[in-house]
Parts: sequence; structure tokens; C-alpha cells
Amino acid sequence: MGAKLNLDKLDLQIIHEMMETSEISYAELGKKLFVSGGTIHVRIKKLQEFGIVKGNKMDVDIKQLGYEVTAFVGIYLEKSSLYDTVAKELMKIPEIVRLNYITGNYSMFIEIICKDISQLRFVLHDELQKIKGIDRTETFISLEEGFNRNVQVAPAE
Repeated sequence: MGAKLNLDKLDLQIIHEMMETSEISYAELGKKLFVSGGTIHVRIKKLQEFGIVKGNKMDVDIKQLGYEVTAFVGIYLEKSSLYDTVAKELMKIPEIVRLNYITGNYSMFIEIICKDISQLRFVLHDELQKIKGIDRTETFISLEEGFNRNVQVAPAE
């Protein structure tokens, strides 16, 4: 879509509230923002059409589901032009939950979530290292996640 959406105060308030608690009903959100539930529905549809709102995700405590290991991996590519090819291959590995193309020492930085160290070893050794275009990697295992939050979208004043 070539057009850019101009967000007004209500759009920003809706985004702010939905980022805090996405399970709130349109009617409840409308009451909170002093507009109808129908207005909220129309605004959210517009935000979805422009790709600003991409979905509605649950905040799940993955440790409760047995995922005990989080690792971050810096990836050195043989050539930076291989980014798209390598990214497609990384996308096939379900344990990789995030990929960033970055500046600095590494070409790419990924986040991997596994149930245990043996699963992480499998991902690193049997999957990641076999991808053509990856020169080498450096792995960092997270000991604890201090916090994880969304950016705070401030409603327009």
C-alpha cells in the first residue's frame, strides 16, 4: 500500500490500550475512550488494513510449557549479499523466534528458544551450521530475562 495513514489522537489511544490488554472488547474500549464500540471496530480495521496492527497475540509464559533455554546467536555471513537466502533458511527452523539484520560485528542476530540444552545443541550443530552462506556463529545463553515489554505508544495530546 503506497498511502501513509495519518494517525490521530484516537488511533494512538486505541493502539496504546490494545498493546496493554488486547483482550478488551471493542465496547469496553469504546467506553474507556468515550466513543462507540463501532467506532473502535472501524478504527482497528483501518489500522489492520494499513499494516499497523498485525494481529492479536497471547502473552504466554513459555517456561510453564517447558521451554527453559533462550539463546542469542550472532551470525557472520560469508557475504552480506547472502542475507535473503540465509534468512529464508533460518525461517524454516521453528526454534528461531526472531531475526534481525544488524550493523556491527555480526551480519545477523537471532533469538532461539528451546526446551533444553540438548535441543539447543541440535539447532546449533545440526541445523544452523549446515546453512550455506553462514561463515561462523557466536552463541550467548540467557541466564534470565530481566524484562520484556512493548514500546510505549503515547496518545497524542
